[in-house]
Amino acid sequence: MSLGHALRRIVEEYPLARTDPPAGHPLAHVIRKGAPDELRRALAPLDGPFLVKGSPGRGSHWAAVPWLAVFDPAVATSATRGYYLVYLFPAHREAVHLSLAQGTVAAIREHGPRSGEYLRASGARLRERLSDFSDVLPVSAITLGSAGELPEGYEAAHILGLTYDLADLGDERRLRADLATGIAAYRALKARGGLDGNVSAQCRADQ
Repeated sequence: MSLGHALRRIVEEYPLARTDPPAGHPLAHVIRKGAPDELRRALAPLDGPFLVKGSPGRGSHWAAVPWLAVFDPAVATSATRGYYLVYLFPAHREAVHLSLAQGTVAAIREHGPRSGEYLRASGARLRERLSDFSDVLPVSAITLGSAGELPEGYEAAHILGLTYDLADLGDERRLRADLATGIAAYRALKARGGLDGNVSAQCRADQ
C-alpha cells in the first residue's frame, strides 16, 4: 500500500463504512494504523521528528470528517490546539484536502460561537506571513460538506493547502512532493513565530 492508495481507500470506502459500527471495521484500522504507517514512510526523508495520527472517530461513532495528521511534537501532539498538517476527507465529494491547520477544539472552548470568526481572521494573518507558499499551496479555503461544530471548525481553521480529486491520488511522486512542501510551510510557520508571530516566545516554548 502506498500513501496515495491509503488516501484513496478512505475517500472511496468511508461513506459506506459509516453504515456499519466502527468497532473492528477494516477501514477504521486503515485510518488508525495503515494510513499513518504509509504517511510515516513518506515523511522518512524529511528529517522529523514527526508524530502521525489518524482518526476515524471515537468510541462507537464514526467522525463526520476523518483525518490523518502530522504533528511537530514541539508545537502540538493533537488536533486540539497549536497547528499541524492534516489530510481531511470531505463528506460531500470524492476528494481529500491537505491542510495546514490551526487547532480547533481549543479555539471553540475559548471563543465559543465566535470561534469560526476568530479562526478565519487568524488564518488570514497567517497566510500573509506564509505568502511565499501561496503559489505552491494555493487553496485558501476548504469545504467539508458536513454541518457541526467540528467540521465547521476545521473549515475555519484552515490556513493554506491543496485539494486532490481521486485521479490525483495515483501520482505518488506528486503526493510526496506536496507533503514535503506542506512540511516546509509548517516549519516556516514555526520559525516565524507560530500562531502569535512572536519568534522569541516560540523559541522558548520549544526549549
